[in-house]
Amino acid sequence: MDRRYLVLERRLERFREVLRRRQKDLIVFAENVKNEHNFSAILRTCDAVGVHRVYYYYEGRGDVSINEGITLGAHRWLFLERVESPVESIETMRREGFQIVTTWIGEDSVDFRSVDYTRPTVVVVGNELDGVSREVAELADVKIIIPMMGMVRSLNVSVATAVILYEAERQRQEKGMYDRPSLSDEEIEEIIERWAFEEVIRRRRPEVRS
Repeated sequence: MDRRYLVLERRLERFREVLRRRQKDLIVFAENVKNEHNFSAILRTCDAVGVHRVYYYYEGRGDVSINEGITLGAHRWLFLERVESPVESIETMRREGFQIVTTWIGEDSVDFRSVDYTRPTVVVVGNELDGVSREVAELADVKIIIPMMGMVRSLNVSVATAVILYEAERQRQEKGMYDRPSLSDEEIEEIIERWAFEEVIRRRRPEVRS
């Protein structure tokens, strides 16, 4: 075991293997997804396809809950950031060169498979009942739909997110993007220090009860 860390060498190598495939320029933004099962399922899919960072806006009291029975710990390997203003955050990402892709049922929406997800992309998904807000949708470079052949016009938000992300994963696999690390060596080592030392200490520390 590397004395700098608190995990075995094979665990460290697994960390490096995962981080070399992380997609720094594929971001998910969850706008006011309130159900803990949906939010947790989204996080598990994000980890599965190599999303590195997830932003979310939540207008309820406290914070959105995470169900570890659904994530199976996947949320611990993602960088989660809560934002106060979805519009300001998405405008910032547009200025940084990301294309903004939102789910939206409208006449100007296109099939989700027609989007080039190999570009730096933010996938925005919305609230279970109302979807993405109109203010955020107006910032989109592309509005997408998932074709529906039945009576119901939409999928559960966590299922829809998974469908979209696996199309992004397919395109990026074909282009070899998972074979070329998007995180620098320095970024990878910084994250490993967090995962293999700081997080281990935090989880081992007993809770302080008042």
